[in-house]
Order: sequence, then structure tokens, then C-alpha cells
Amino acid sequence: MMRVLLLGGTAEARALAKTLHPRFDIVSSLAGRVPDPALPVGPVRIGGFGGVDGLRRWLHDEGIDAVVDATHPFAATMTAHAAQVCGHVGMPHLVLARPAWDPGVATVVTSGTEAAGVVAEQCYSRVFLTTGRSGVGAFAASDAWFLIRAVTAPDGAGMPRRHHVILSRGPYGYDDELALLREHRIDALVTKNSGGDMTRAKLDAAAALDVPVVMVARPALPAGVRTACTVDEAAEWVSGLAAGGVGPGPSEPPR
Repeated sequence: MMRVLLLGGTAEARALAKTLHPRFDIVSSLAGRVPDPALPVGPVRIGGFGGVDGLRRWLHDEGIDAVVDATHPFAATMTAHAAQVCGHVGMPHLVLARPAWDPGVATVVTSGTEAAGVVAEQCYSRVFLTTGRSGVGAFAASDAWFLIRAVTAPDGAGMPRRHHVILSRGPYGYDDELALLREHRIDALVTKNSGGDMTRAKLDAAAALDVPVVMVARPALPAGVRTACTVDEAAEWVSGLAAGGVGPGPSEPPR
């Protein structure tokens, strides 16, 4: 039975594990940053690998035949390490990358620091911040009030002076997002371009209320990696490997 490392932590990773298990020997790996993660079916390991060398050793020791990277689009370090190791040892490797959102009229920035600068320049006063716990620190010096939504509580030492925290995990519905923006009188939305449908509703609600959006662009994928945009495409690739094929051909990395 082919043994596959599934780098997970996303809804797509859980769906892929469910699709492939038990036909394939799937080991899902979670970073361990969330204390109560949503777990996929099948075996799960939690925690880092110890960098490139640690990942290389782990793949060898565990007899892994292929790697599917279905991490969050902003998990750039893990994605880079997996691409580097698999390229070096010649191991089949696929990135399951959900398509990015069309930013439309959003102000596109490259970092949280740049987003904080836009908030200050535009004098936004009540901001809905959905960049995750690690993205809050960039706004620590801001004079605005922030509605911060995250799965896990951010570090209090790096929080903006004026804020309110909501701890929750998507998916989120349009009506609920519309009510949230109205209730808190939000005048700007700051988000990452995570893509997918689970958290898309906030963008639709912001558009309906003419709330401006500041969107952090996702990092580029490593050059030359093979990608799939859907769970079905990724499952087909794994099945193709098991059948002695090469799976679907390379596609352009989602932008």
C-alpha cells in the first residue's frame, strides 16, 4: 500500500484524507499551533519536523512514497521545505492549493505591516481583522479599534490597544457576516487572500455594505511545483501514482 504524507490543517486536507482513507496509507501532519484542531480521519502526527533536514529524515524513516501539501496558502515555510526536500530526493510531491480570491476593488498589500500602514493612511477607525493570530502584532501601534477574529487567542502582548476578540472557526454565512459588520459599525476589512468558500462570505458582506477591503496577497509557491486546485484533482494524482502513472500534469500555481 502506498504511504503518503499529507501536510494538513485545512478543510481540503481533511476532505482529501477522508477520500483516500483507507485505500492508501495516509499520515496527516498538523503543525500543532491550534490547541484543539479539527482532526482528519486516519493516523495523525502533530508538531514540526525540525526544518529541512528533519523532514528529510522523517520521510526516509517512515518509508513515505509521496507528499501532498494541503497546508494553508500562507504556510510558506512548510511549503518551501517540502518542495526542497522532495525535489532533492526525487519524491513525488503535489501542492493542493485552493484558488485565490479575486481581489476586485480591494487594496492589495504584501504584508500585515503594509496593511497597517493603509489603515493609518486612510484613517479607518473600526476594523474587522481576520489575518489570524500571527497577523495581529502588525497592528499593535494602531489608534483604530479592531474586531479580531481568530481560531486561537492572539498573544496579548502584541495586541492593539483598542480591540475585541472573537474566537471561532469557519465556515461563515453571508447573513451572519453582514450582521457582524453592521453590529460593530465596521468601516474596513483587513484579511489575507486565503481563498476558498469557508470564509468568502465576509468579502461579499463587505461589498454589500461598501466596506473597503485591505487584502494581504498570498506568498508565491516554489518554482516548478506540481499543483492541484481541488480535492478531486489531488485524489486523482495519488491514484495515478498508485496505478503506476504520473497523475495529472503540472498546472499553473494559483495566484
